[in-house]
Amino acid sequence: MALQLTVPNMACDVCAKNITNAVKALDSNAAVTADPNTKQVDIDTEVAETAIREALEKAGYPPAA
Repeated sequence: MALQLTVPNMACDVCAKNITNAVKALDSNAAVTADPNTKQVDIDTEVAETAIREALEKAGYPPAA
């Protein structure tokens, strides 16, 4: 499943790395591209969107609705 999320408080490459790690903790095979400039995160995963959103929230990077 391909997801595109906006993460308003992703400000730098470290944020992007933290977001990537949060997703990969749920699905180690996920493809994650996080761009701090556009605040966009593209994720290709088998994990449900709800679980991804919860993981990002717990990591301190809640996606926009």
